Amino acid sequence: MKLFVFVAFLAVLVTVVSAWTKEDHEIFDLVTALEASEGKGTTFYSWLDVPSTATLVQINKAYRKKSMQLHPDKNPGVKGIHEKFARLGVVATILKNTEGRKRYDFFYKNGVPKWRGSGYYYARFRPGLGTVLVFLTILTSGLQYLVQTLNYKRDLRRVELAIQDAKLAAWGPKMEPLQGKRKVKVNLGGGPRQDEDGNVTAGKMLDMVVEQGNVFILDPSGSLHLLDTSSATPAAISRTWFIRLLISSIRKFYYSKENSPKDVDNEQSAHTVDRLDSPASGAATHSGASEGEEPRQEGYAAAVKAGGRRRKATRKR
Repeated sequence: MKLFVFVAFLAVLVTVVSAWTKEDHEIFDLVTALEASEGKGTTFYSWLDVPSTATLVQINKAYRKKSMQLHPDKNPGVKGIHEKFARLGVVATILKNTEGRKRYDFFYKNGVPKWRGSGYYYARFRPGLGTVLVFLTILTSGLQYLVQTLNYKRDLRRVELAIQDAKLAAWGPKMEPLQGKRKVKVNLGGGPRQDEDGNVTAGKMLDMVVEQGNVFILDPSGSLHLLDTSSATPAAISRTWFIRLLISSIRKFYYSKENSPKDVDNEQSAHTVDRLDSPASGAATHSGASEGEEPRQEGYAAAVKAGGRRRKATRKR
């Protein structure tokens, strides 16, 4: 019943919101601008200084008088005078038109609505692509967090129910703790099924062990896994899609930075030096020359220390 009332209320709200026309939006803008310029509570009629029951003749007369007062030629240098004069013309046009005045009188008597429809706000405060993306990101992340919360509460109830059923099967209706381990089968729900002996059991059965107030899940290998409320995964902002994507991108960035080509080149250079310095490379002497080349290298070093290169000996004919 509550759901029906809520749906009916939404239907009425959508109908009312969709009833605002383009002309109504124009009236909303004029009322807002007029109150901002002339003071809160200012109406079309009070601005023209005529009663709400004024005739068309009275409105025309008041309009001519007001237009002479607000004419830009008679108010040179007055800030916002052009906007006021233009606003006066629009207000007079609405009041002179039968349908326009009927629409304004409706809002004059009932008040301008605070919520003017999503189309009204979207047309006046049209968001950019960035704003839309931020809104969708926050919306989808919030919905995902809500789903996580609902799943956590559901899993928490299932864990608590399974623990209670296991203790009930092990200790009996009095729920008095017994010494030692008690192996029991707990029904986790679901449709009827057959056990190993071919007997039909209701729902999915799970082997559990109860020991001194603790409940363990017994897997086929014989291992015991503690079952408590911490087994349910709580909701977390860090597990929403955008935060996980952000963390993953940061990790990939730092990983690629740590394994940059420069580090790889340095590592390869270090391996090359190690190979050159090893005895297997043929450069085993501490002087930096291989065996058989020691005299030549020592002569070259002496020449360099003397300030020049060693010259080759020339044969005399």
